[in-house]
Amino acid sequence: MSASISSSTPPSISWLARLACVAVVGAAAFAVGRQSQTLVAISPFTICSAATEAAFPEETPYLTANDTAMNKMMSGMVIQPTGDVDRDFVAMMTPHHQGAIEMAQAVLRDGHNEQIRRLAQEIIVTQQQEIAAMRLAIGDPLPPSVASPTQVPASPGVLASVLSFLRSSR
Repeated sequence: MSASISSSTPPSISWLARLACVAVVGAAAFAVGRQSQTLVAISPFTICSAATEAAFPEETPYLTANDTAMNKMMSGMVIQPTGDVDRDFVAMMTPHHQGAIEMAQAVLRDGHNEQIRRLAQEIIVTQQQEIAAMRLAIGDPLPPSVASPTQVPASPGVLASVLSFLRSSR
């Protein structure tokens, strides 16, 4: 026995047609939005503009370091394919991970939230481990070991006050 469809049921729109409609509307909205924005940044990854520096001067060192890391990361991820998918993946992911390390170091230098600082330390350690694992997986040698840069050196004034405190507590 076949099921009958009543004449009052509206014709169904296929899933593919709905997806196509959403894609067209999204693309149109994106295009309109792009045209209405003024370009302030030097590159798509630069967030520290003159206007930002004027509005948030105390954040300028962090934003500048972040911009440097982002631009270095994005240019480092542009590779000449070798024909070896695994090697190409590592070649692109290494600067990506290094960018995360450099951004985390900037937060350690300039950030104040202890939870964010702990996360930044974890990011540095895990990203270094992943870079090492990827390099080993494709047979590349590891660079010489260095201390993990999870602690940013204190300024001379802070060091002097800590030394003074330690001397006075003897």
